[in-house]
Amino acid sequence: MTSNRPAAGVRASQVLRNPKVWVVPTVIVGLVGFLLSLLYMGGIINPRADLHRLPIGLVNSDQGATVGGQQQNLGAQITAGIANAPDPGDQVDWRLLDRAGADEQLSSGKIAGALEVPAGFTAAVAALGAPAGPQPPPRPTITVLTNPGVGSLASSLASSISQAAAQQASTQLGRTLTAQAQAQAQAQAQQPSGQASSAGGASNAAALQLADPVTVDVQVGHPIGPHSGLGLTAFYYTLLLVLCGFLGANVINNGVDVALGYAASELGPLRTQRPLVPIGRTQTWIVTSVMSVGISLLTSSLVMLATVGVLGMDASHLPLLWVFSVCASSAVGLGTQALIAAFGGIGQLISMFVFIALSLPSSGATVPLQALPEFYRGLAVFEPMRQLTDGVRAILYFDAQADAGLARAWIMIAIGTVAALLFGFAMTRYYDRKGLHRFHPEAS
Repeated sequence: MTSNRPAAGVRASQVLRNPKVWVVPTVIVGLVGFLLSLLYMGGIINPRADLHRLPIGLVNSDQGATVGGQQQNLGAQITAGIANAPDPGDQVDWRLLDRAGADEQLSSGKIAGALEVPAGFTAAVAALGAPAGPQPPPRPTITVLTNPGVGSLASSLASSISQAAAQQASTQLGRTLTAQAQAQAQAQAQQPSGQASSAGGASNAAALQLADPVTVDVQVGHPIGPHSGLGLTAFYYTLLLVLCGFLGANVINNGVDVALGYAASELGPLRTQRPLVPIGRTQTWIVTSVMSVGISLLTSSLVMLATVGVLGMDASHLPLLWVFSVCASSAVGLGTQALIAAFGGIGQLISMFVFIALSLPSSGATVPLQALPEFYRGLAVFEPMRQLTDGVRAILYFDAQADAGLARAWIMIAIGTVAALLFGFAMTRYYDRKGLHRFHPEAS
């Protein structure tokens, strides 16, 4: 009676004691872990220190007023002072705009926020020095406008910088007003005693308000929907598209290899090996590429169904969003297929760095590009996540405006798709012409 038990072979302990078994996986995994740590953490360690030319609007809506017989416009003085203040690190790009221009740039994501000196500001400041009435005069106000559509961190940075600038302007204005009040009090002290007492009482009551006269009012400059993840849904939606393209390409490649007999299929204890199909590298690449595009139609539809239909994510321009999603995921899939066709198994690792490891920290989605180190800003010129995130963000938050990043996203998708097709075709044709087939000659 024969036994179905396998014959005794090499034990696991013997394999583990062989140093050669450990070398390759240890080096590769260790190096990948080290590089991923540098890449991911290097872009977020200190965004304030890396901040470079964050675009913030600076608006003067003040019409001015007659103060002491002279026409003054304190709003113009404040905005000019903020714009010309020393900025050794060149951290802020103050853009002098009118309110209409600020609204346009907020609604297209061109500025991360705005600081506005509103109408009637000079008149409100002048009222502080007027004789006391039954009601205290309202405090002058400077408005900070946020833009959550550019991302929560970018909007927060712009808001904190604008509030600090407004507070500094209030402090400087307070010094001027306090000095003027003191000079006026000294002049009135030389008048008859009854008049001097009345003036001195009014001055004392307003002293604290004069020292810090301005109220900072924070408002949303360009609102987005409540189901927009505080401006992060664009990033996570883009990440889903990239992952579907990247992972889909790897699954498709392995599945095709199994179907053509170049790899075994293992499902638990079951192992099957199909007959080898003698097919060239170019034809195999065409098969996997066409499948990547075809399956992107399904995955993009399911991503939209899950995020918008099931979870209720705020989204408009749904047909455009679907077409963009299919093209974006297809471009990533084609790029991954080209790298695998050119470099084999190591191509999966290369594509992971191209589409994931280098792309995520340079996307400008969680940390704005202006707050990233220069190395990442350089990567953002061509890395796909930045281009795709800008396109999705424009569709979701900025009414699908071309100049909000959508036009650039379409251009980069086209360039990436053409580059992937040319590279994949050139490499596989070269291998076929050189006779570097995947099958043995006798199999043909």
